[in-house]
Amino acid sequence: MPGENLSRDEARERAGLLSVDGYEVQLDLRSAIGETEGEGPRTFRSVTTIRFRATEPGAATFVDLIAPSVNAVTLNGEDLDTAAVFDGTRIALDGLAAENELVVDAQCAYSRTGEGMHRFVDPEDGEVYLYTQYEPADSRRVYANFEQPDLKAPYRFSVQAPEAWTVWSNGSGELVDGVWKFAETKPISTYITAIVAGPYHYVTDSYERVFEDGTKLEIPLGAMCRKGLAKHFDADDVFLVTKQGLDFFHDHFDYPYPFGKYDQAFVPEYNLGAMENPGCVTFREEFIFRGKVTQASYERRANVILHEMAHMWFGDLVTMQWWDDLWLKESFADFMGTFSMVEATRFTNGWITFANNRKAWAYRADQLPSTHPVTADIRDLEDAKLNFDGITYAKGASVLKQLVAYVGREAFLEGARRYFKQNAYGNTQLGDLLSVLEETSGRDMATWSRAWLQTAGVNSLTPQVTLSAEGRITELAVIQEAAESHPQLRPHRVAVGLYRRSVEGELTRYARAEVDVEGPRTVVSELAGEEAPELVLVNDDDLTYCKIRFDENSLATLREHLGDITDPLARALCWSALWSLTRDGLMPARDFIGLVLRFAGRESDIGVLQMLHTWANSAVTHYAAPEWRAEGSRQLAEGALRELRFAEPASQNQLTWARFFASVASAEADLQLLRGLLEGTAKIDGLDVDQELRWSFVNALASTGEADESVIDAELARDDTASGKRHQVRCLAARPSAAVKAQAWAQVVESDALSNALVEATIAGFQQPAQRELTAPYAERYFAAIERVWEERSIQIGMDVVKGLFPSLQDSQGTLDATDAWLAAHENAAPALRRLVLEARDDLARALRAQACDATAGM
Repeated sequence: MPGENLSRDEARERAGLLSVDGYEVQLDLRSAIGETEGEGPRTFRSVTTIRFRATEPGAATFVDLIAPSVNAVTLNGEDLDTAAVFDGTRIALDGLAAENELVVDAQCAYSRTGEGMHRFVDPEDGEVYLYTQYEPADSRRVYANFEQPDLKAPYRFSVQAPEAWTVWSNGSGELVDGVWKFAETKPISTYITAIVAGPYHYVTDSYERVFEDGTKLEIPLGAMCRKGLAKHFDADDVFLVTKQGLDFFHDHFDYPYPFGKYDQAFVPEYNLGAMENPGCVTFREEFIFRGKVTQASYERRANVILHEMAHMWFGDLVTMQWWDDLWLKESFADFMGTFSMVEATRFTNGWITFANNRKAWAYRADQLPSTHPVTADIRDLEDAKLNFDGITYAKGASVLKQLVAYVGREAFLEGARRYFKQNAYGNTQLGDLLSVLEETSGRDMATWSRAWLQTAGVNSLTPQVTLSAEGRITELAVIQEAAESHPQLRPHRVAVGLYRRSVEGELTRYARAEVDVEGPRTVVSELAGEEAPELVLVNDDDLTYCKIRFDENSLATLREHLGDITDPLARALCWSALWSLTRDGLMPARDFIGLVLRFAGRESDIGVLQMLHTWANSAVTHYAAPEWRAEGSRQLAEGALRELRFAEPASQNQLTWARFFASVASAEADLQLLRGLLEGTAKIDGLDVDQELRWSFVNALASTGEADESVIDAELARDDTASGKRHQVRCLAARPSAAVKAQAWAQVVESDALSNALVEATIAGFQQPAQRELTAPYAERYFAAIERVWEERSIQIGMDVVKGLFPSLQDSQGTLDATDAWLAAHENAAPALRRLVLEARDDLARALRAQACDATAGM
């Protein structure tokens, strides 16, 4: 892995020397099927012709390529000695002319890690499917190129593929004399070029729009998935959201979609949610639902579709110069995904999900030792890979939401329009965006940027209320605090809401004021004289990015009446704030679990309910005192079963409680019920135990030793599909056996035979909260193995192993000490590896602090 890195300085030097006129890439993918000859990886032929110019004739540079072998390299008609110029990751080029033509003929390897040209064999029918995934720098695994975002160029792809296959790329294609030939693209970056090939099930539609000047835009639409998923594929809904998004972005961006067609491919074993390849967007196939799911799943899919669509402008049309400004595309796409979804689709409560789910990701990331400004310092590609994180996406999007409140919606959108027109097909930095926003808003964007984009950390906002003898507010102030490690106080545009109970017992808002919070203490003068509130909610309506804190009276109100808050966004914000208190060791985990048991059954927003279940599981696993864990788990299982039985038959709430019950069941009676639901001897009115829910039940039984290998294999026989195989692997690794754990460890750490998806499934099965004693011996082995794994495996698999197998369940001071010892002894380890270990250490230290807090509640 280290030899594959590229530094920012190297990229800057190369960009100063070169400009690229175009690529022609010929791929022969016929080797994807059939038997392979000899040992070594399965490969395909890749022939790349690059035409480029150099500002300094006679200078030297390099082209990027990761391949098992190179057949030939020709520069300006001269054959180069491949052994001398190719080192496995780069081809050295000396003596450049002013105008150059480079031809590289290589044997590139198919991938099983989701990086480069991924090859998947469907266990259901034996069909082979291919797709590419490159971000940030894996196109060099498929063809030779200058792998950096600011050397944009047009591309022409041609592909030979097995008969009966269809091939897609960024441009429109046709089959000519047995070769798929694709139209030349607009100038784009290497990481968003794409190939999808195989016997995919393909559905078409079209989008049309007539502009005010009478011109007509027609966009061919396509959507595809594996044949085995075709019966589950609701392409009509995918197209509906797609058309709604295209309408929204054309209404607001004033720049017609520039990339011709719009295909969306749902592909197997995908590492990400999706990727914004222009004209050929790729998604993880789990967005095709094999069983009953809640509206939260459809909302999530719609959000991702619109997130990727926003990238067509933010990221593809206008691209960051280097990964420092990754936020220029990801923060905007994250914000615009929710913004467009709320305004253009049926998912009008998307800001609730954003506040409760998306921002939770940001708050966690912003309190890690690896937190960084939204505009990050990205030294190299390994840094870039790790910065696709909660800061770059969710905090950046939250900051943009604050920006809209600061400059106004129309000024923000007009700034975006000017940004597209001024920088189309080019590369930008932070200043390019700030300058147009300053033009359109009249605001000082430099000051705002320094506070919000160029500093790290999250502020806490706490209300301070003083009452008169008559029970009215004499003063309400907002106290702003920051962590010692990141002491920056920021300007916040916030709404402060006052709540009290009605005669009917509903907790509703009766007063609201917006204020600009500046410095450590800000008085909200507009609320003076109001009647005494039972709850003060700082950051009501979720205008800013902060940790919400409560005064003692408000916290007491929430403990008794959280479920009485009628506004779903306000309720979600309170839940999020209470979870933050729990993670910070300021509220005992058992108290949070008690609130979930008392009020979650009344939650109307299904996405919030699912998040509460996730948090409750985390609370009992990581933050509850060890001596109370068993009791906490028992209470959760008992509460989950009670809500499951009370839920409306066939409702999404019933389904959600059924899944949660399976995740916490451990008592014999609970496991017997799960077994009965699987076998048909037990029934809960309205609950459809479809295949996906069956696997949830089988996993619960496997992890408790109630389902052996024969039961798991029998379930696979019912569901002998790619999805079924992943479930089977997870269930097998979840069994409470020392031999099982040893086998799972060896498969992931000592072998690279498993694909990325099966590595992920094996790790998920290995780590079981109720099996701490079984996995305890692997803590020492983890620290002995991770540096070797990082060096030998791809960065994606390295990340999966280092994060997924960290001994977080061995939550003791001893594990913390072992982590510190590894960090002290490996100061020169890869910075990206050290970052992952530091983050895991911080999570562990946080868990120990929270457990100490919870333990005091039991005294």
